[in-house]
Amino acid sequence: MAARTFAILRNHHGAQAAVNGATQIRAGVIRPEVVIPLPDRHQTDKRAAVVGGGVLDIGSPVRVIRDPWFGVLGTVSSLPPEPQQLASGSKARVLEVECSDGRRLTVPRANVEIVST
Repeated sequence: MAARTFAILRNHHGAQAAVNGATQIRAGVIRPEVVIPLPDRHQTDKRAAVVGGGVLDIGSPVRVIRDPWFGVLGTVSSLPPEPQQLASGSKARVLEVECSDGRRLTVPRANVEIVST
């Protein structure tokens, strides 16, 4: 389990939660999810509002969802505007992910999902 995920679960130990374990790997990827209701808040964290809105931007936390880096977590460090040639020879829009271990990976944008903080 990712350390960040474990920390979130540990911080909410004893709280009510709902779990949906459905998965689908092919088109229309579905991931398992855990929902922990939080008390009403009058102010919304601006960054959470952006991430919750599905905006991919520099600094967005992401998870790679395709090999060879499947499961890697990091933050978007660059969003080149022009498509780039991939190892397969095809061209796609890419982004650069800065990993917690310092690596920088260039990944097709379609191969990442935004993760909540």
